[in-house]
Amino acid sequence: MQRTDVVIGIDGGGTHTRVIAADIEGNILAYCRKGSASAYRDSAAQHNVRSAIIEALESGGIEPGRVIGMAAGVAGYDSPEDLNWILPLTGVPELTCPRWHVNDALIAHYGALLAQPGIIVISGTGSIIIAINEDGRYLRNYDFHHYAASAARLLSYDTVFEVLAGHTNSSDELLVDRMLAHWNVAAVSELYMLASEGFDDDRKARDRRFGEFAPIVTEEAERGSSAAARVCGRAAEQIKTGIGLLASSFAQQTVPVAFIGSVANSRYFQSELRSLRKSGANKQYKVVTPQLPPEAGAILYALEQLGRPVTENIISRLQHSSKLPQ
Repeated sequence: MQRTDVVIGIDGGGTHTRVIAADIEGNILAYCRKGSASAYRDSAAQHNVRSAIIEALESGGIEPGRVIGMAAGVAGYDSPEDLNWILPLTGVPELTCPRWHVNDALIAHYGALLAQPGIIVISGTGSIIIAINEDGRYLRNYDFHHYAASAARLLSYDTVFEVLAGHTNSSDELLVDRMLAHWNVAAVSELYMLASEGFDDDRKARDRRFGEFAPIVTEEAERGSSAAARVCGRAAEQIKTGIGLLASSFAQQTVPVAFIGSVANSRYFQSELRSLRKSGANKQYKVVTPQLPPEAGAILYALEQLGRPVTENIISRLQHSSKLPQ
């Protein structure tokens, strides 16, 4: 009789799809990375996810019948209607196991805090703040209609607008030079003309181009550009407000907080956000290092849905697996 001892975890992000297959003891059997899982960002999203699942099965020598569950965290899953495009992402015909689909922030939380109470801040391709409190209540800053405009593309849009509006001084010279080079123009007046025409009719291509400029924004903020620091500072304050909103749902006085994503982990934002202090707020915060990547968090979520205990041995094997990128 064939063994049934494998679970699949999927981190379907806006930039990449990451898939791991692990046995129920936490031993990772295969890992695969492909392109975006978001239908809003990539028209090939379904192909990306399905091919990543199939490749993981093939590279791990895993027959589909061994798989007892699959959990997928998908960027852009915000309402039941989204299942219309999300369910087909994981619809590999050979797999007949149960499938669970959640927002990618939830599996990021499971991975970062090992399914324990706390708050995670995700700021990279997208931006969201989520909490799971001591009662198991799941809350997002979105639930309050709060949004921290700290996604990479939004930082870049805001910075470009500051420059085009003339809100610059001598500290911004290198920022402006790098901005002009990024958009292949020779002067701010040319960038203004490009902006007045909408930059690019293709929204996905436009957002991708802006997202690619974000590392320059955070670098120049750290170097002292007043425009970049103003933009990044606003975003950091919005993140702090979101953390405070969610922290109020906790009974404990000290709340763990982890940061995930290229923006949140840039040197400028790390300096701003790791200085979280009580300072008149209703809680204190303990900044912690994420323990596992989101795709491993999806493995923990799948095991939980299957009613299987997540032991320290399982977590240890996931943490020390050579098959996960370090």
